[in-house]
Amino acid sequence: MEEIWESPPKEPGKVVKTVLEWGEELVMAVVLIAVVFTFFFRIITVTGTSMVPNYNNGDRVLVAGTPFGVKQGDVVVITNVLEEPIIKRVIATEGQTVDFNAQSRSVLIDGKLLNESQFGLESGITDLPYSSFEILEFPAVVPKGCVFVLGDNREVSEDSRYKIVGMIDERNILGKAVFKIFPFGK
Repeated sequence: MEEIWESPPKEPGKVVKTVLEWGEELVMAVVLIAVVFTFFFRIITVTGTSMVPNYNNGDRVLVAGTPFGVKQGDVVVITNVLEEPIIKRVIATEGQTVDFNAQSRSVLIDGKLLNESQFGLESGITDLPYSSFEILEFPAVVPKGCVFVLGDNREVSEDSRYKIVGMIDERNILGKAVFKIFPFGK
């Protein structure tokens, strides 16, 4: 006797249910990713050369929020200062005194030479700017709730030395640069 195996009839409702479940999962994943990249992380594109050699024009950088504040040496993205967001390095935090030594071309924080070799920069590369922008008076004390920022490429950087930028209110810091995403080789 020959047995005939028949597959059970497919229920059209089960297929639709499975597709809807997958659709629901996909929508939830997209919403979760959107929330994470809206409130916790952002990807920004560096514009200009003010952060060379560490960040170049066109680099894409992952930026994380700063719920615990920023510290000296952090690279931050700042909004509401110039027309577009800017990326700079925090040189001094509230209460610290910033000054420049014209003879040694160096930055002084609380009277001590700032060592920037850990950031791939030579110490002694900073001059007070010669430009049409008005500069702050130095020495200057960083006010409460503010930071003093400089670009790594000081010759072309519009930063806290200029009154147009000035001391940065920490509420204008979008986030801290975590790492470079693109280009991949760097």
